[in-house]
Amino acid sequence: MQSADVRATVKKRYGEVAMSVIGGNRASCCGTSATSCCASDGVSIGSLLASGDYSAEETISLPGDAILASLGCGNPTALAELAPGQVVLDLGSGGGIDVLLSARRVGPEGFVYGLDMTDEMLELAERNRSTAGAENVKFLKGEIEDIPLPDNSIDVIISNCVINLSSDKPRVLREAFRVLRPGGLFAVSDIVIQGELPAEIRANMDAWVGCVAGAMEEAEYVGRLVAAGFVDARIEVTNVHDTDDASGCCGALAGEGRVVSGFVRAWKPA
Repeated sequence: MQSADVRATVKKRYGEVAMSVIGGNRASCCGTSATSCCASDGVSIGSLLASGDYSAEETISLPGDAILASLGCGNPTALAELAPGQVVLDLGSGGGIDVLLSARRVGPEGFVYGLDMTDEMLELAERNRSTAGAENVKFLKGEIEDIPLPDNSIDVIISNCVINLSSDKPRVLREAFRVLRPGGLFAVSDIVIQGELPAEIRANMDAWVGCVAGAMEEAEYVGRLVAAGFVDARIEVTNVHDTDDASGCCGALAGEGRVVSGFVRAWKPA
C-alpha cells in the first residue's frame, strides 16, 4: 500500500471517530461497513484492542470526551513512570487522554506535547484540555514521521496504539530518536505480532486502520529501534488478544499469528 493512501485513510477514519465522540458516542477504530474488521457478534477487533488499563482514580476527573475517544491498547503514562519536571511528547495524541494524564504526573514544572495530524482530533483534544484546565499542555498538528520539535528537546516519548498505523515506521523511530534528549526514554504501548500475518491481512486497509495489519512483528520492532540508534530495546507483553472468533477481514488471523499489546521501552544513549 502507498504511504499517502494509508495516511489519508487513517486521517479520514480518525476524523470520523472524533466527530462521533463529539456527538456523544464511544470511539471505535473500526468502521461500520460490512468490510470492516469486526467479530461475528458485531464487536470490532478495534474494540478488543482498545483495552487501556486506566484506573478509576486516573479517569474520574478527566473530561468525558477524553475517555470516550480513547483507542489505546495500554496505559503508557503509568508504565513510563513519569516524574515531575519532565517534558513529554505523545505521538498520535488523539482526544488527549494520555496527554492530560501525563500533565498531572509531570506537574506544573513539566510540560506535555500532543502531536496529531487530524484536525477533528486536535479540536476535540483542545476542548478536553480547556475543560481539564491543563496549562502545561500544547497540542501540535503534524505527522509522527516528521515531528515539529527541535533535536534533543524531549525527556520521554509516549504513544498508545499509533505507531502501528504508520506506513514508514523506520522514519517514525528515527524522528523519535532525534527529538529525545540523551538518556531519554521511548515508552509506548503498541500492537505487536508474534508470528506471521497472512499477506491478505497485511494488504487490507480496514485491518490496517483497525490496528492489526500494520503492526510489527516482535523481533522486527526491536531491530528497528536498534537501527534507529536506541539501546536496551525490549517489549513486555501486556495483553494477548483472542481473535479466533473474528470474521471478515480478520478471519484469517486464527492460527497464523498472535496479536498482543506490548509495552515497548528503549533509551537514547546518554
